[in-house]
Amino acid sequence: MKDLSHGWVVAAEIPVTPKIAKVADDRGSFRAEADQRVTALEVYCKGCRRPYDEVVGTDCSEKIDNRHLIGGDQSTRAKRKIPTPPKNARPLPTGTVNRRGLNAYVSGVSRPAR
Repeated sequence: MKDLSHGWVVAAEIPVTPKIAKVADDRGSFRAEADQRVTALEVYCKGCRRPYDEVVGTDCSEKIDNRHLIGGDQSTRAKRKIPTPPKNARPLPTGTVNRRGLNAYVSGVSRPAR
């Protein structure tokens, strides 16, 4: 049988020295001191990203079906709306611009003009 339990994690606030802050920023991790008190900001499931109090005692929805993490069923989602231009905007007369392939690189689209 598949394990559907949540994987709980804690978003924490840990006071550190400037030296440890630099190491944490560079490496993405650091070693905490022994017996250091940690303030828990939030407890949530690492899989389904839902708060502890909302989903405790239920199966993890990420392990059942993770479509909720990508915004639902992609075939039924509404298309993105194209923003309307400002009232005083007007299109500029230009030709077509080749933005792909070797010709785009040679013509200066991918690199600054000299």
